Amino acid sequence: MATEMHNPSHPGDVLREFLEGRNIGEVAAHIGVSRVMLSKILNRRAGVSAEMSLRLSAALGTSPSLWFDIQKNWEFAQARRKKLPKIARLAAAA
Repeated sequence: MATEMHNPSHPGDVLREFLEGRNIGEVAAHIGVSRVMLSKILNRRAGVSAEMSLRLSAALGTSPSLWFDIQKNWEFAQARRKKLPKIARLAAAA
């Protein structure tokens, strides 16, 4: 079983490191999104979609799965912190 991160980084935090020193408006224009959208990701108010993963990977020379996996890990960690109702396993289908 793979180990799970209890406090994974938001993709915006990782992206901020990749973009250090770059003008956010110029990066947004380069990848074809609004500055507002990119800013929302960088400020943890939005996540990275599959499409954004493709855009970021093309611009930064990374794998699209890198961004999608960071997003997935962060979302699972957030979900695990929530109290879920007790859910019984479904019975086998007849």
